[in-house]
Amino acid sequence: MRVGYNPNKDKIQKTNVFFHQVIIPVYIPNQEGYFKDSFKIFEYSLKSLFKTIHSKTYITVVNNGSCLEVMDYLTNLHKEGKVHEVITTTNIGKLNAIVKGISGHNFTFITITDADVLFLTNWQEETYKVFEKFPKTGVVCPTPSSKSLKNYTFNIWFDLLFSKSLQFTKVQNPLGLKAFAISVGNSNMYNNIHLEKYLTVSNDNFKAVVGAGHFAATYRKEVFENSKIKYSDFMLGGDSESNLLDLPVIQKGMWRLSTEENLAYHLGNVEEKWMKEMLHKIEPNYFLPSEPIILNKIKFSKVAFIFKHKLFSKILTRQKIWYHCLKLKGLSKDEALQYIKK
Repeated sequence: MRVGYNPNKDKIQKTNVFFHQVIIPVYIPNQEGYFKDSFKIFEYSLKSLFKTIHSKTYITVVNNGSCLEVMDYLTNLHKEGKVHEVITTTNIGKLNAIVKGISGHNFTFITITDADVLFLTNWQEETYKVFEKFPKTGVVCPTPSSKSLKNYTFNIWFDLLFSKSLQFTKVQNPLGLKAFAISVGNSNMYNNIHLEKYLTVSNDNFKAVVGAGHFAATYRKEVFENSKIKYSDFMLGGDSESNLLDLPVIQKGMWRLSTEENLAYHLGNVEEKWMKEMLHKIEPNYFLPSEPIILNKIKFSKVAFIFKHKLFSKILTRQKIWYHCLKLKGLSKDEALQYIKK
């Protein structure tokens, strides 16, 4: 039996003061073996996030089947108001957890990040600058990679192939690249030329690196609008991340870029002394946008996507053509040959 009138019926929601959401799926089923240090690293990640975000940032943590200690930790953070939303599920897989985090919200920007990322001062402000300086941007990663120049980036190559705004420039922080390589267990990921030069786009004196990883990345909300992906069969990996986080960006005519400076560290699953030291060095954020950033709509077509991603990319990456493209964009003969080598 219902008595009375629900006061919320037909009531319009108040204007949301938040315009940037951070979604963190976390799976720490225990504190043994592979997961022995994961809880501590997750704490580092959240503490770095709290220090570096502005007050109009909404934090969603999807507890994807974690142990009781993690659940209690998140419950306390929610009570304290540091985390705005905690979604608790059994282990439904990383991508399904992300989909749950996106649903039911309408934010201008959505940052999707792993639970082992250490955010550095100004990552948010510099991310916004990339979106503002390059209106076609669909996603920005705070950790640049010199090896991302061919990963879902051929729409950038097509648009700027003969433009001087697309050029190889000096790597701003080679140690940041090395740190990422070590964190994923591949210390030889980058050779010397990768640590010296990466491909950038420029607008006046402002630069961004071509390509973006997805262990931590900020997306325009339009990337996920009208998404056909409601469920992934993969717990982790497979083609799930590409289909949800990579392809939709270029399907909608947008660019994948990274900040020129390294503004986040991937920590992995083993705690190291430098992590705590770095956390203490991070300066609190004093940046607060006066108003939400307004982004222009980006026109796109299915035909353009197919041409740039499937046809143009195959032509451009033929070894001889790719070699000349690298030279066209500022590498010497020897540097181009080194870049081609895996």
